[in-house]
Amino acid sequence: MAKKTASATRQDAVASIVEDWRRERPDLDTAPLEVFGRLHRAFLRYSAAISRPVERKGLSMAGFDVLTALRRAGAPFRRTAGELADSGLISSAGVTLRIDRLEKDGLILRERDPQDRRVVHSRLTDEGLSTIDELFSEHLENERRMLAGLTPAECRQLARLLEKLERSVLAAEEGGGEEG
Repeated sequence: MAKKTASATRQDAVASIVEDWRRERPDLDTAPLEVFGRLHRAFLRYSAAISRPVERKGLSMAGFDVLTALRRAGAPFRRTAGELADSGLISSAGVTLRIDRLEKDGLILRERDPQDRRVVHSRLTDEGLSTIDELFSEHLENERRMLAGLTPAECRQLARLLEKLERSVLAAEEGGGEEG
């Protein structure tokens, strides 16, 4: 059985907020707060924890995202700015600024495409490859530590539920309501 910490034994902030609302407005269904309140609080803690090793290397999370996108591309570890923006975690706004900073730091190089000189690729340098390989290993270990309170089956179940939640949120944004 896991040892209880002081923070685990006292009522969590979300439970307290929900209790307050139930007392003040018993007519309201506060169930969404129990999900999104905890998700938000977990994200804030997660975000702070994962950014520490990245910042120790003098990088921003945006720079880390560019480096991981280039690393995931496979050898020769290069993508255009448009491909980086489309790669998932990086918005198109500011990609050039991120690339400028990473190039200045010696972690990437810009190269013109020999077939079409208008196309510019960003490519990891040897230092960039070494940096992201080290940082990403640390990143995954950090995430493993944060998930240590869950069993592997619970992690898989949570991943499935979060995927379903993301689809539900996207459907709500598109005006499609709930997704079953």
